Amino acid sequence: MEHITSRKNETVRAAAELRRASVRRGQGAFLCEGARLCTDAAISGLSMRALFYTQRAEQKYAPYLEKIRPLAEKIYLLEPAVADLLADTKNSQEVFCVCDMPTQACVTPQQFYAKPAAGMCVALEQLQDPSNLGTILRTAEALGIGQILLCGECCDPFSPKALRGGMGAAFRLSLVRLPALPEALPHLRRAGWRTLAAVPDASAAKVTKTRFDVPTVMAVGNEGSGLLPETIRACSGCVTIPMSGRAESLNASASAAILMWEMTRECGDERG
Repeated sequence: MEHITSRKNETVRAAAELRRASVRRGQGAFLCEGARLCTDAAISGLSMRALFYTQRAEQKYAPYLEKIRPLAEKIYLLEPAVADLLADTKNSQEVFCVCDMPTQACVTPQQFYAKPAAGMCVALEQLQDPSNLGTILRTAEALGIGQILLCGECCDPFSPKALRGGMGAAFRLSLVRLPALPEALPHLRRAGWRTLAAVPDASAAKVTKTRFDVPTVMAVGNEGSGLLPETIRACSGCVTIPMSGRAESLNASASAAILMWEMTRECGDERG
């Protein structure tokens, strides 16, 4: 174990750089913060390049660190002032790790198109809030939806906020980045997927009345403007969440949760 006391240490500074999406993509690695999340990364089978923690974290989170240490390639003991360089939270637990991106998070569009369509999939277009993304990934995993398409300028599922919101779901889901959803939709249909656009339009088919007995990609749009018009036109159909009262729309993560719940309900359930 190496004891790092200087804030100028190159290993720590390189780890801190992984908070930037471009660096994560370039290195194929990400920085994880928190005893529970680092433990989750380790037991999910991710390759852990480095583990960092302070002496007080070693005392407070000993049961977690006992599980992580045997799986880390390198271990570093940090002074609290050095740990601050890695922290993204106000009251950090002072436990961090650098992991390789999981293999299932590096699926290319061509690899995804080549697989026969199966199960349910959610396509997120231009989602901007990493906390929303994390919540959606966590819900998807809980409901058994293992495939997520990240389309256009969608935020990064391995950003610190998205990782915290997802509680490690990104470690286990199949994540595919698509440059633009409208151009991808014909490829998805050729692979056997039905493509549905989720829209806040009362004239669209109610998702509660829609059968999900075929492989389906559900497109969910940006928090502010929803799906792009060209995406809606290119989908094979539209569905909406029926709402009463004065609400006209829902938060992106709330909408996605309802849609995914309906997608994974038993087919043929006659509900209003």
